[in-house]
Amino acid sequence: MNQVIARPALWRRLRPLWRGMDGPLLLACLWLMGWGLLAMYSIGHDHGTRFVDHARNFAIGATVMFLVAQVPAQKLTRLALPLYVAGVTLLVAVALFGITKKGATRWLNIGITQIQPSEILKIATPLMLAWWFQLREGQLKLLDFVIAFVLLGLPFGLIAKQPDLGTGLLVLFAGLYVIFFAGLSWKLILPLLTAGVIGIGALIAFEPQICQDDVDWKVLKTYQKTRVCTLLDPHKDPLGKGFHVLQGEIAIGSGGVTGKGFMQGTQTHLEFIPERTTDFLFAAFAEEFGLLGALALLLGYGALILRGLVLAANAPSLFERLLGGAITMSVFTYVFVNMGMVIGILPVVGVPLPFMSYGGTAMVMLGLSLGLLLAIGRSRSFMQR
Repeated sequence: MNQVIARPALWRRLRPLWRGMDGPLLLACLWLMGWGLLAMYSIGHDHGTRFVDHARNFAIGATVMFLVAQVPAQKLTRLALPLYVAGVTLLVAVALFGITKKGATRWLNIGITQIQPSEILKIATPLMLAWWFQLREGQLKLLDFVIAFVLLGLPFGLIAKQPDLGTGLLVLFAGLYVIFFAGLSWKLILPLLTAGVIGIGALIAFEPQICQDDVDWKVLKTYQKTRVCTLLDPHKDPLGKGFHVLQGEIAIGSGGVTGKGFMQGTQTHLEFIPERTTDFLFAAFAEEFGLLGALALLLGYGALILRGLVLAANAPSLFERLLGGAITMSVFTYVFVNMGMVIGILPVVGVPLPFMSYGGTAMVMLGLSLGLLLAIGRSRSFMQR
């Protein structure tokens, strides 16, 4: 007798792949993706193929996020050491054989394309540190934290030497978050915070003297000194070094509460805002969508960060808790640094605004990070069954 076996519907076959995915985190991502596409169309419709490319990058990033979320989080521990070693090795290769563009040696030619190895370390460094602290779980000593700082300082030093201080600081903070969540004593943190506050106060107080052209800061290169001095007083050179910051502030202020309207930003479309689809997109966004649009955007980031911290706090292993916390706080760092430089409270550095700024590499790294966070959330969901 012939038996007919009914083939399950496609949605039934795909359903296990979505099982355990965290709904609130996905909703926050969809909210921010919607704003990202809307903003890019409004701001970049007259800027070549930026909107189409941005949509494509979203599709690639979402695919990466979905695929990474399928990997059991604990299996990621096997990747920590190889990925870190490979990343640091590539950074050394950049220092020896790298390609120099505009005075910076950040790229490596691997034959078929050029890569920027520092991007790998944004994930590899917190992954390595989370693995290290799980290895030492229950027997942590001061020496373990010293080794952790060495593991963090190595990629940071190599990246800063390229020079790429912006990316170096992002890697540094990602690692510091892991070390902090691992239990670094406040007795060691408070002196550093105090020194930082005193240093910033000294910069502000002595700005007229230390920002003279003939003053050499020794620890920073000339262009880095220029960024800091421009932050302290952008009005000294409003048509030159301070142009970016001042035009961004004008655009944000002119948007008011409700904004000038969809596709109606004058500062934006008259090309007064530099890098309006990348680093300074928030200024163009605030001009067209106003304070209410900015608050809607912040609501999405707040929801994503809060949910990420909840998932990290409830993860079943130390490795997952440390990695989840570092990934979530890294997203916060990106948002804070980008918005801070646009509104003039931080120096201008090349940091994209997650979900909003144009850029394929940034979108892939964001998808990878959020995929890891979803994998951590899924591991808790499966543990409860």
